[in-house]
Amino acid sequence: MIVRRIFPGDRSFYHVFITCILILLDAGCTVKQEAGGTVSFNDDWKFIRPISSPDSPDSMLKLPDSHWESVTLPHTAKLEPLIVSGQQWTGICWYKKSFNASLDNKGRHIGILFGAAMQDATVWLNGRLISRHLGGYLPFYLDISDGIHFDSGNEILIRLDNRENTMIPPGKPLGELDFLYYGGIYRNASLIIKDQLHLTHPLEIDTLQGGGVMVNTDSISKEESVISISVSVRNQDQVRRFCGIEAVLKDRNNKLVATASSEIINIPSLTDIRIPLRMQVKNPDLWFPDSPSLYTLETRLIENEKCIETSDIRIGLRTISFTVQNRFSINNVPLEIRGTNRHQEYPYIGYALSDNAQYRDAWKIKNAGFNFVRSSHYPQSPAFLDACDELGILVMNSIPGWQYFGDSAFCELSYQNTCEMCRRDRNHPSVILWEASLNESVMPVDFMRKSHEIVHTELPFPDIYTCGWIDSVYDVFIPARQHSVPPYYWNNYPKAKPLFIAEYGSWEYYAQNAGFNQTEFTDLKPAERSSRQLRGYGERQLLQQAYNFQEAYNDILKGPSAGCSNWVMFDYNRGYASDIESSGIMDIFRLPKFAYWFYKSQADDDPVCFIASFNSAVSAQYVRVFSNGDSVVLYRNGILIGSQKPDCNPVDINLPHPPFTFRMPAFESGTLKAESYKQGKISAKHTVTTAGE
Repeated sequence: MIVRRIFPGDRSFYHVFITCILILLDAGCTVKQEAGGTVSFNDDWKFIRPISSPDSPDSMLKLPDSHWESVTLPHTAKLEPLIVSGQQWTGICWYKKSFNASLDNKGRHIGILFGAAMQDATVWLNGRLISRHLGGYLPFYLDISDGIHFDSGNEILIRLDNRENTMIPPGKPLGELDFLYYGGIYRNASLIIKDQLHLTHPLEIDTLQGGGVMVNTDSISKEESVISISVSVRNQDQVRRFCGIEAVLKDRNNKLVATASSEIINIPSLTDIRIPLRMQVKNPDLWFPDSPSLYTLETRLIENEKCIETSDIRIGLRTISFTVQNRFSINNVPLEIRGTNRHQEYPYIGYALSDNAQYRDAWKIKNAGFNFVRSSHYPQSPAFLDACDELGILVMNSIPGWQYFGDSAFCELSYQNTCEMCRRDRNHPSVILWEASLNESVMPVDFMRKSHEIVHTELPFPDIYTCGWIDSVYDVFIPARQHSVPPYYWNNYPKAKPLFIAEYGSWEYYAQNAGFNQTEFTDLKPAERSSRQLRGYGERQLLQQAYNFQEAYNDILKGPSAGCSNWVMFDYNRGYASDIESSGIMDIFRLPKFAYWFYKSQADDDPVCFIASFNSAVSAQYVRVFSNGDSVVLYRNGILIGSQKPDCNPVDINLPHPPFTFRMPAFESGTLKAESYKQGKISAKHTVTTAGE
């Protein structure tokens, strides 16, 4: 059951309804066996959110199961209303799970991986405290080998606290924060069973570069690509072990394309090492956003000429560069980055989206004509990054942070977040920028320098780029458009440094005067000039939002930036305001506004023709059609209104595909039909019928 295969578009209310149901229910899929002895740990959890109770594990374990709710991960601690008008729920909740460990696994390495839990997790196994993890957006790995029972059942108990904590990034109190951090174990969990000699998980060991497999594309050409592979192996046995590594690369058709192997290596007891390999790939299929070719790298751990473990990861072969002269290039091919920002919440369930729902969000971003997304303002789901790899969406990966800088404990956790984000996400070809910067926060230079250095130490490759909103130590400067002033904003940026506009189109029309030069809209109230418009606000305000984004995007294209990402893809809730932040080009349910069609028309992926009108008695006198065609013909009730070439105004001249504007005669109810032409042939059509007709 894959949402992307069932529903290629939003064609009816039925599709939307069924998709929402899948999002809520899909997390409870059948346990799946994976390579390396990894099984889903999502099922059969018990959950309680006590109104008031003694805050101790003993008291919670004494509560009978009838007091607990049966749940499946991913799970949100509380279903929130659509509009979180008051402060979201914060507090303490508890999870527990009973499970058995077969005697066959005695003496093996056993671990549990939690994808994310918000945000202070204390864990007991069989009544014994084994871990406390601080942080709500990244995984944590528990080695439970020494505490597990093989002759009786096991019980894991987790106390989860998502109350405000200035020590844990983002740190800012919810009442002052521009997003929410919903409670719960809201990502997947896995049980991992391996030999004492095993391939490690990236977060299993806390040394430089952590564990796991690390891959880099060293060089590329049409004839050959060279990749370096570093494999972490751990020996938890009481005796030394001798092993080697074999690496096998397969293409999308499962065809073997390259191999590499190491010598047999002596690994002393209770140590871990990294084993390097190099691999040549002949006639490679390179990873581009328009053709995101992926390979499967199978890593095999060999002992006594037998394979004792395999691990599969998907990789893409690509190199990137940010330069002042060429802006951005991938595989030595210049590319203009056009993107958006994304918050990961969904109505009611908060952050607890299934993997299919994560894919659906990525698909909608790609389908809107974007080739880039910023993970504002925290690391997002591995399933979302997997989808970006598969669909060809470039990613700015961001540590948690927003307009707040804390004490030394906060800084240490932020450094830890940077390390863990690098280790978790380093093999995703989609990730091109590492935002080791606290968004819109005043940061000391020492903090920025250390965060920048952590990325380059964890990922010691030439095409790794850090970025930050302060023009300081980072490799790429990523201001928001509103961080400068009109009329030029960043178009006259003087430094010889790569520039990327990380946000635009919202704040400058909400709190600045970006829209007040729009003389044709002088009758609009300030709230109507804003880009913050709910989908239900009506035609006039949806047109204004689309116009604001068009104007800002057109202006940015004049300047020196390598690309830009608008604010924002989807509407979302936030802590400091009691309404939905409605700058999204899609609403919180992922339904499109007019601005969505403007952006879709700027790409050449698919033919686009969209009439930005409700065709009502109060519709605008001028009708805009968003299209990537050469010309558009408009009809009303079968009668020709006119044929237009693309607009050519100051707010259009830099756009790949300016809109088409038609002056309308007196209103008549019925049907508007637009036909878009490309090279003399109809490429796309759209009709709008007056409501009630």
